[in-house]
Formats: sequence, structure tokens, C-alpha cells
Amino acid sequence: MLLGAALTARLGVWQLDRAQQKLALQAAIDAEAARPPLTNAELGGEQQLHRRVALRGRWAAERTVWLDNRPMDGRAGFYVVTPLRLAGRDEAILVQRGWVPRDPSDRSRLPSLATPAGEVEVGGRLAASPSRLYELGEGASGAIRQNLDAAALAAESGLKLLPLTVVQTAGTDDDGLLRHWPAPDLGLHKHYGYAFQWFALCALILFLYVWFQHLRPWLRRRQS
Repeated sequence: MLLGAALTARLGVWQLDRAQQKLALQAAIDAEAARPPLTNAELGGEQQLHRRVALRGRWAAERTVWLDNRPMDGRAGFYVVTPLRLAGRDEAILVQRGWVPRDPSDRSRLPSLATPAGEVEVGGRLAASPSRLYELGEGASGAIRQNLDAAALAAESGLKLLPLTVVQTAGTDDDGLLRHWPAPDLGLHKHYGYAFQWFALCALILFLYVWFQHLRPWLRRRQS
């Protein structure tokens, strides 16, 4: 009983500690997002994750990838990802431009999308690669894909891609894309839920011990 109660209580405390770590991480993300946006010249590597950006460049529209099975606002559709050739640099960065609905009658039909040919300004925040979905077999290489492998796309396109992507929140082009991006989920409530379960199990162990070892024998003695 003592071992079980101590173990479950310790696991509950551990989950609360994990939640505090996630709170600290969220505070760090918020602090990064509050800093001034990065420009083309300041753009670096993965240490700048979650920073805001204001970038200029030209879309590599012919390399646009449509990520399938990405819902937004309860509707099925695509995430549109296009490389942006950065002005003044020989590199490009993948931009998660927004969401567009899918044709329910023809899954392979691509929606019309306005992509300016000239230089554009893109505002957003730096993020890791787009979220991955479960996929059977090898990843597709066409315009419509379940997941996006940045290294494979770089090899296909010949572009020198930076290790981060931009989640676009603003731009000068009226492309009609939705950008109701979900906030980054760090799983904070999950840790609180697990902590509650472990503490509840600890309380149950203690209650059963008291019941069977003390209360039940005492009730029997009174009845006899």
C-alpha cells in the first residue's frame, strides 16, 4: 500500500512538474513572438523558432505543394505551401501560405490560386515543418501530398531551403486563403489530466487500505 501510494503520488508530482516546464516553454515562445520581426538579412537557423518575420521575395509558384486532409474551421481542404525565393539571398524558405477548401466531388482537382509573379512581402512566424499525418508507404512526389519532406522537395526543385518554415499571417497579395491557424499546442492540459489520474489512484489506494484494514473490521466488531 505504501509503495503504491508513494509511486502514484510521485507520478502525479512528475506530471505537474512537466506542466510547469510547458508553461515556461510557452512563456519563452510568447517572448520570442513579442520581439521585432526578422528581415531577410537577419534570417538564420532553428534558434529563431517562433520569431515573427517580415520577408521579401518571389514565389516559386511552380513548386507549390498542397497538403491534403488538413481541416480548418471544421472543413476539409489543403494547406498550401510554396517556397519563397528570398530577395538578396540565394536561399528560399517554405511558406505555409494558408488553407483552401477541397473539391468534394474530385479529390485530385486543385483549387484556383492567385500567386503574384513579382516581389511580395510576407509576414508571419517561424515554425518547424508542417505537421505530419500517418501515411502508408512512401510519400508522394506530386503537387498533392499527405506530408511534406523538405529535403526531398529541395532535391526535386534544386532550391536551397532554410531549415524552418513560415506560417504566413499577413501579405500584400489578396490570395483568398484562410489563415485561422491554431495556436501551438504544448499539451499542457494533458499533463494536468494525467496528474489528476495519478493523484486519484493514490487516494483510492489509501481509501481501500483504510476501508479493508480499519473501517470494515471495526464495523464487523460493532455488529457482532
